[in-house]
Amino acid sequence: MTDTHKIKQTMWDKMEASPFLMVGLENGQHSEPLTAQMDRDSVDTLWFFIGKDNRLAGGGKAMAQFVSKGHDFFACLSGTARVDNDFAQIDKLWNKQVEAWFPGGKNDPNLALLRFDVDSAELWEADISLSGRLKMLFGGKISGSEEGSHAVVGTTAV
Repeated sequence: MTDTHKIKQTMWDKMEASPFLMVGLENGQHSEPLTAQMDRDSVDTLWFFIGKDNRLAGGGKAMAQFVSKGHDFFACLSGTARVDNDFAQIDKLWNKQVEAWFPGGKNDPNLALLRFDVDSAELWEADISLSGRLKMLFGGKISGSEEGSHAVVGTTAV
């Protein structure tokens, strides 16, 4: 049985270590890579600095996909994206990496803060057991208890 609290905590820990996601609107356009700005005070919310001319700036129903640095955790997030240029939040999330993309600083005329509110998520943790790894090496069948964790959640709050 999957411990949903643990798998959600693992997702946030993995995203903090490597905050790169593919994000797209559900309008048929392709997703694009973005760097999430993590804020533990924002439950079920991811933040992205984008240009006002970015195709995501129009907002709407959206999907985001995440693969951890070690390729041992995967997440598909469904939610709503919208520009939320709250200056206090911009100030809180601002860092040198963001400044490299927006040379005009926090007042750059092209700066937009994209808010992605998560409505639901599907999470996979590939934590294959030792016996499962041996089976993979020698062509055996991996059983459900050896394959890792999976959860469908309505909130990513831990």
